[in-house]
Order: sequence, then structure tokens, then C-alpha cells
Amino acid sequence: MPNAEVHHSIGPVLGAAVRRLLDAAERATGSAALSDHLAIDLARGGGAGFVAVTWTDDASGDVVGYAQATQANESSALELVIDPAHAENSRLISRELVGAGLAAVAAQGGGLVNWLVRGPAAADEAVAAELGMTASRRLLQMRRPLPTGIEVEIETRPFVVGADEDGWLEVNNLAFAGHGEQGGWTIETLRRRQSEEWFAADGVRIHERDCRIVAFCWTKVHPASGPEPELGEIYVIAVHPDHHGRGLGRQMTLAGLEHLARRGITTGMLWVDADNAVAVNLYERLGFSVVSTTVAFTTFVRSSG
Repeated sequence: MPNAEVHHSIGPVLGAAVRRLLDAAERATGSAALSDHLAIDLARGGGAGFVAVTWTDDASGDVVGYAQATQANESSALELVIDPAHAENSRLISRELVGAGLAAVAAQGGGLVNWLVRGPAAADEAVAAELGMTASRRLLQMRRPLPTGIEVEIETRPFVVGADEDGWLEVNNLAFAGHGEQGGWTIETLRRRQSEEWFAADGVRIHERDCRIVAFCWTKVHPASGPEPELGEIYVIAVHPDHHGRGLGRQMTLAGLEHLARRGITTGMLWVDADNAVAVNLYERLGFSVVSTTVAFTTFVRSSG
């Protein structure tokens, strides 16, 4: 039996084996092994455009490597997890898993694939080059202590489930038009996030003008794990394009951080595209500094079907 196997759905037994691998990786790093949209599809056992590849250790029969590609807004996001105990074989496992994932995407019609790698090492860059992938995007994780000590000058309110979805989606999809993960959300996408254990309506801060949502800041709390402290994340922040240039991005960030601080959280965190100089400068002025970088290695996969 080959070490690398492709799956288009994940049943309970295989799901439990993959979860054991993810748990081991999360204990070692203190961070979630998969991004939210990938983790949600895995928990559901699959979905449209779902591709998973497992690597099984010959001796133990355990799943020690896992790659998953999930479609999002006309592209696929691919992520990879390897058991820390098998780090010495990570380059071989990475190449086989990512290569098999790209081939599976090709068999399903192809398209743009972004392989997201947190703090890529030379081995990751070598694998990407071997597979014809190039670094196209860098995501910065930034943090700052809480509270900020900076006054919030606008009023916000909690998200109201069952009433605010349409207004929220309008702002989100206009603000993130063309974005690989956050753009093109549907009501089903939003409801899947609302069904997650970590979702809290009061953690989604809404700002209105003339009785319409014009900006929001969605926060998320990450429990302490391994070497990581409890973190309060600015999960998604958006301003309606008609209201750009009015300082709402800064104020919504402060509103989200204030909400987190009131919950007793002492470290704030967010992700931002390194090429978004305006946002990076804003966050630096608010006291954030970069703690890690995630790189997207990208390729366009031609259909083989």
C-alpha cells in the first residue's frame, strides 16, 4: 500500500486518525494546525472541491502526514501538517503530499492553488520550487499587549444573529472582493462559522450609520495552548468601500481590542497581508509588532480530467 493516499471525503475512523495528528502538532506549536475554513471542512468530512492526502507510517500504521485542499472563492487553499516526531523526513513527506494534492486538484478540473506555509524553512522553499510553485503572498502575524490605553471614539454593538447576516455579508464581500479566503462568502459560509464553538455574537462588533452596517470587527479568543498564551484575535475587520478614508479601520480595530481586554485577555493578535502597507502601518502605530510570517506558494494547475 502506498504511503500517500488521496481522499475526497473523510469518514469517522480516518477522521479520528487525522485528528490525533493535528492534536500532536498543536501541542508542539501551541497554534491550530489548520486554518478555520479547512478545519471546518475536515470536521464535516469533506465538501465541494475537498481533497485530502494522508501519509501513513509503515511501522506503526499511524497517519503522520496530512495535506488538505479546500476551495475558497475560485481558488484552493492547501495546508500541510507533519507529525513533529517525523520531522527528519519532512521534505520527502511534504513533496509527496503536496504533489499528490496538486494532482488531485488537477483531476477535479484544476485552478489556482495556494500552499500556505507558516514560517517556511529552506526545505519548504525547495519543495515548492520542485513543484513549480512560487511565493506570491506573505501574511504577517502581529501582536500587542492589552489593554491599549487608547480611547475608542465610535459606538459599536454586538452582532444580532438572525438579523445582521445580510448587512454583514454585503460589507464583507465588498471589502474583500477577489480575496482568496475571505471574499465571496455566502449565508451558508457565515452560518458554518456561527456554528463553531468559539463563535460569540458579542465578539462581532458592529458599527452603523443611518441604520446600516458600514463596518465590523470580528474577534476570536484562542485558549492558551502549549507554549502559547491566551490570545484575542482580530479575526476579520472590514469597512464598506463607501466609508473608506474616515478612520473607521483604526476605530474598529480599537473597538475589537477593547472588547477583548474587557474579557481579561492580555495579548491581542491579528493577521495582515505584508503587501498591505496601509494596514501594516496602521497596526504598527497601534503598537503591534510582527511575530511570525506565513508564505503562500502558488501555482495554476491545469485540468487533467
